[in-house]
Amino acid sequence: MRGSGSAAAATPCSQCPLLGCEGLRPLDPDQISFMEVFKQGEVQLERGGQLLVQGRRSDHLYTILAGVLMRYRLLEDGRRQILNFMFPGDLVGLQGAFDEEVAHGVEAVIPARLCVFQRERFFELATTLPRLSFELTWLAAQEEAALEDHLVSLGQRNARERIANLAVFLVQRGMDTGMATDGVLALPITQTQIADMLGLSLVHTNRSLQTLRRSGLIAWTPNEIRIPDIAAARDFAQAEAPQLRPRVFI
Repeated sequence: MRGSGSAAAATPCSQCPLLGCEGLRPLDPDQISFMEVFKQGEVQLERGGQLLVQGRRSDHLYTILAGVLMRYRLLEDGRRQILNFMFPGDLVGLQGAFDEEVAHGVEAVIPARLCVFQRERFFELATTLPRLSFELTWLAAQEEAALEDHLVSLGQRNARERIANLAVFLVQRGMDTGMATDGVLALPITQTQIADMLGLSLVHTNRSLQTLRRSGLIAWTPNEIRIPDIAAARDFAQAEAPQLRPRVFI
């Protein structure tokens, strides 16, 4: 297995902690039975631990059971562009299912636990559970939509709008997966990581965060994001309301 994770005792799929997440669609009994066989084990990552390494093949697919990971792309000179943050229920490594080198790295923002699936059996999943396979395609489309929104931020939103949009996205995903309540998400994201995600300098990032805090719109500290009125923050960032359809997971 690539990366710096350590093996962990596997949780039975029938007792998966994701089954109770409000923003995730529970698996039906046939799907759970298949996953019990499809699942190869579990892996744990410490904060900063690498799951996928850019430019290498991945022999596995992963579902995040707990924790938050970030996907990023490195330039040859070492500069980094963070592409997105991934939460419980998200599928990691789908690109590797098609026998390709991954074009990005993935590391843990906080300690994480992930299910491990056999890459070579991905097509068996597609033929055995066609409905679930179709919904995974929908999930990939949602990822593309999120990347489109990120491009809009980089091209059209100003610094404060970019930060507000990212904060709303993170807190909303936290609420959907039981990690955030009352607009508060405990997640240690550094100003360097915010800058790497949003194409800002550290100075501009710091000033924009202070302005958002003084306005009462968003309080983003090294350990948490607090949004008193998420609808107001969403309007400020000109972000779309979240989709009501629960996300599929395996």
